[in-house]
Amino acid sequence: QVQLAESGGGLVQAGGSLRLSCAASARAFSLYCMGWFRQAPGKEREFVAAVSRTGDSTKYAESVKGRFTISRDNAKNAVYLQMNSLKPEDTAVYYCAASLAGSIETSHARYTYWGQGTQVTVSS
Repeated sequence: QVQLAESGGGLVQAGGSLRLSCAASARAFSLYCMGWFRQAPGKEREFVAAVSRTGDSTKYAESVKGRFTISRDNAKNAVYLQMNSLKPEDTAVYYCAASLAGSIETSHARYTYWGQGTQVTVSS
């Protein structure tokens, strides 16, 4: 069983930055591929970014590539999402998720454990 808790969301102006954190309670955190997803009102949950078990490989949605950076610290059981140059269309609830898949996954169906989410609102 893995429990995930996101933090760091908030209200920011367009062009600003936020850093999301996800704390995991897992005995073997390094066994999990970790991902960030987001869901805006009236829209489906979408993939944002994912990082491999060791942190040496990452994948991003095209809409955030070059602006967002995912990273992890296995010693702290934590994963982060640095978000720069934020746009109003980035407004959503952001979720941290954990997958036991051997490779980086972009499908939410491949993630077993989910946090409660943190709200990010970008004003224009």
